[in-house]
Formats: sequence, structure tokens, C-alpha cells
Amino acid sequence: MLEVTDLAKSYSTPRGPLSVLAGISLKLSRGEAAAIMGPSGSGKSTLLHILGALDTPSSGSVTLDGDNPFGLDEKALAQFRNQKIGFVFQDHCLLPQCSVLENVLVPTLVSQSADHHTERARKLIDQVGLSERIEHRPAELSGGEKQRVALARALINEPLLLLCDEPTGNLDRKAAEVVASLLLELHARQNTILVVVTHSVELASRLPISFELVENELVRR
Repeated sequence: MLEVTDLAKSYSTPRGPLSVLAGISLKLSRGEAAAIMGPSGSGKSTLLHILGALDTPSSGSVTLDGDNPFGLDEKALAQFRNQKIGFVFQDHCLLPQCSVLENVLVPTLVSQSADHHTERARKLIDQVGLSERIEHRPAELSGGEKQRVALARALINEPLLLLCDEPTGNLDRKAAEVVASLLLELHARQNTILVVVTHSVELASRLPISFELVENELVRR
């Protein structure tokens, strides 16, 4: 379970503290999927980064599977993120010098089970429809194909929590529909907790739970 209680985030400015998030609370269990909407600058990405332990809250708590990532030392936190959280960003963030297969395997480089991970990577690449592109590099792929590689990479370690920041934001309508369908299909197949930050009403409407950030607070839509 992902559990967030009274989460707040503020930043120091010359004019005093700037509140970005306040009183955020939510609970999501394995298999549940939620969209978070809101205008630019409302704190959506900040919230997602905190959920993914890439940023720290000013107050409140976040636990995933009963663990508080912010109580871990740097090494343990990196391992926590690697094993329990998968990330898909608006920009696919693929390594240009690596093939599709090599990019999907990047999160497994700290593991010793190379054969197991390679087999799983090939299976995921097949599931996102890119088996024929497995040796291609990012420059040889379309935007939608790159994002499908990013999705496979996010799932390679079988994370409990899958976080997506505007996963269809840079794609045309057709590619966005393909990526959205694959995202929901793989989420169901992997039985993850899925949180998607998006401006897309179409994408948000396909998720069973939807929130909106309004004046720093999270409101169920």
C-alpha cells in the first residue's frame, strides 16, 4: 500500500516560505490506479517526486509497503527506489548510445541475475510491441516507441509503485492512445500501484481514481 498522511512541501524564498503542497493525504493499494490533474505550477510533479523519494517533504509522511523511505540512508534509499519504484517521465530519458534491450536493462545493472533480467526484458519489449526494434537505438525510434521503451524499463524490476509524469505529453494523439493503453494493460498485468500526473483529460478518464490539485490541496474528482 502507498499511504500519504498530511504531506506538505514548501520552499524558502526571499519573501518567506512558498507553500507548494499542504495537507495531502491518500491511500492506494496494489492494483489501484489514480490520475492527478491540475494546472501547470500546481505542484503535481513535486508531489510525484516526493512519492518516488526523489524529493523530501517538509512535513507529513509517506510509506510504501510499510516502509518510510525518508528514514533510510543514501545507499538504502537508492536500493529502495530501484527495487520498489518505476518511473516514466514526459521525456523518455533513454541512453542514446544503447539499444532498446540495453536501455530496458539499465535498472538491473546493480543485480547479479543477468540471465533472468534479460529474459524478462525481452518479454516486456515484446509486450510493448517492439521485438523487431530490440537492437535499435533511440535515434531510430519514433516518440511513441521511445516512450514504450521507457515503460518497459520502468517495469523491469517488478516495482510495487509505478509513477508516470505526463507520459503522453509529448506524443501525438495516436501514439498517446497506444502508450496509454499499454500503460493500463501492463499495470493490470503487473498488479502495481499506478499514479499518473497528466494534463490529458482523455488519459485521466481511463483511470478509475482521479484527483486534482487545487490551491495546494488534493481533491478527489
